[in-house]
Amino acid sequence: MDLELSGKVVLVTGSNRGTGEVIARQFMAEGARVLTHGPARPTGAGDSGGHDRVYGDIATDEGAADVRRQVLDRVTAIDVLVNNYGTGLSGSWSSATGADWIEAYQKNTLSVVRMIQAFRDSMPDGGRVINVGTIGSTRPSARMPHYYAAKAALANLTVSLARELAGTGVTVNLVSPGLIRTPEVERSFAARAREQGWGETFEAAEAQIAENYFPNPIGRIATREEVADVIVFLASRRASFVNGQNIRVDGGAVDIV
Repeated sequence: MDLELSGKVVLVTGSNRGTGEVIARQFMAEGARVLTHGPARPTGAGDSGGHDRVYGDIATDEGAADVRRQVLDRVTAIDVLVNNYGTGLSGSWSSATGADWIEAYQKNTLSVVRMIQAFRDSMPDGGRVINVGTIGSTRPSARMPHYYAAKAALANLTVSLARELAGTGVTVNLVSPGLIRTPEVERSFAARAREQGWGETFEAAEAQIAENYFPNPIGRIATREEVADVIVFLASRRASFVNGQNIRVDGGAVDIV
């Protein structure tokens, strides 16, 4: 299936590492020109490939404005904005302070708002805004309430923006993954698995890990590529009638109809 993304300009925030980096790679594989983003320029970073790399702390107005300037120095407009940047913050109802709550919203909600405000008016017909959330926004745990609340706001603003952009040809959707098999997750859960006697590697213990820590009908943990593929599809013309939706990539873990 040709997703017709060749030549499209894509900005993926928080794509200097982790799942964001995989999202960026999947777009590149489809022939898109991808602008990658990190919160800060790595110390000693050279200029190789730098024309498609932008940097800035989008948890601040100044950093977001700097990212906008860098992007528009390279391209006249972007076709696809993937708001992947965000960060989990440790804490509980008893330990998280007001400042912690504000930080959670700056990093996970307002960073998205800033990028939308920076680029929405210049996006062409057929443009795409794809926000990346978490199933924890509809199935939060007792821990990290400030993080889950901040991510939950993305579902609301996604629908609001889709209505705001009615008639422009730009669609807005939210992708909400469950637990993702990142290297950090593999290391953490492999150590727990060895303690439980489930196996010596993540692969050997994955079914037990899923059953005990992330139960879902498929019985395993999503790869980063599986999450990225959904995002890439939503960016394509093939998904042009999908709008204002919260699409969970969780193997069926959340049983909301």
